[in-house]
Amino acid sequence: MKGILGRKAGMTQVFTKEGKVIPVTVIEVEPNVVTQIKTKETDGYEAIQLGYQDRKEKNATKASIGHAKKAQTNPKRYLKEIRDVNVSEYALGQELNSSVFTPGEIVDVTGTSKGKGYQGVIKRHGQSEGPKTHGSRYHRRPGSLGTMRPMRVLKGKKLAGHMGNETVTVQNLEIIEVSTTDNYILVSGNVPGPKNSLVLIRSAVKGGTVAPKEIVSYESVTAEIIDSSTNVEPTNVEETASDNQVEEASTPEATETETEQTSNVEETKESETQEEEKAAA
Repeated sequence: MKGILGRKAGMTQVFTKEGKVIPVTVIEVEPNVVTQIKTKETDGYEAIQLGYQDRKEKNATKASIGHAKKAQTNPKRYLKEIRDVNVSEYALGQELNSSVFTPGEIVDVTGTSKGKGYQGVIKRHGQSEGPKTHGSRYHRRPGSLGTMRPMRVLKGKKLAGHMGNETVTVQNLEIIEVSTTDNYILVSGNVPGPKNSLVLIRSAVKGGTVAPKEIVSYESVTAEIIDSSTNVEPTNVEETASDNQVEEASTPEATETETEQTSNVEETKESETQEEEKAAA
């Protein structure tokens, strides 16, 4: 058994190389600190206590500050105990990150479900509504509350009340991807709780592993595009300008303009010679 605390960031989807889409939940996993190790000699059972998210000392109690100093760490906002672990693999003050799990492992995720407030029996328990027409006057009421003889409502009767905000565990979810650089874990399917809520990822009680999925990564494609754009050969501006001038000079339009200019010059020279001859006569 192993586990780690994290926060639910939200949901997205990834694609496998076979073309299948997998809905996943993104769980942000910051480093957890082992704040206490319990053994059979001292506590009667084996377990480790994980601390998650630092807390300011001015907002912490002296007891929590002293408890954290034993592990040489700061006071933690959340503490969670995980039983049935091999305590010899852990040390007091050790940091655990997302590398605890690997793709293909089956896990159980525990969180606190979204609170719905005070709800009726139709939304809370899925009971059916009464007739809406013909003067029924019975629409969304709970119905009969039991038999006559006990003269009381039996325990466990499904009635209106507070809905949600309960500890819920979803079993047999698969680890799709683990990132130690960005500190996140992708878990297949949905996870109880709203965004930014605390969740606990543990090894599945029923156990088991599957072959890891080959996920399509777009980072390599982006890197190839960037590399190809940076490998373009640079061009000299002066050479380009001279080449353009040569091309313009070699065009037929430029040749015509040159012939027109030469003919105009010859005409002016002939007119000047004729005026000189007249003046001499």
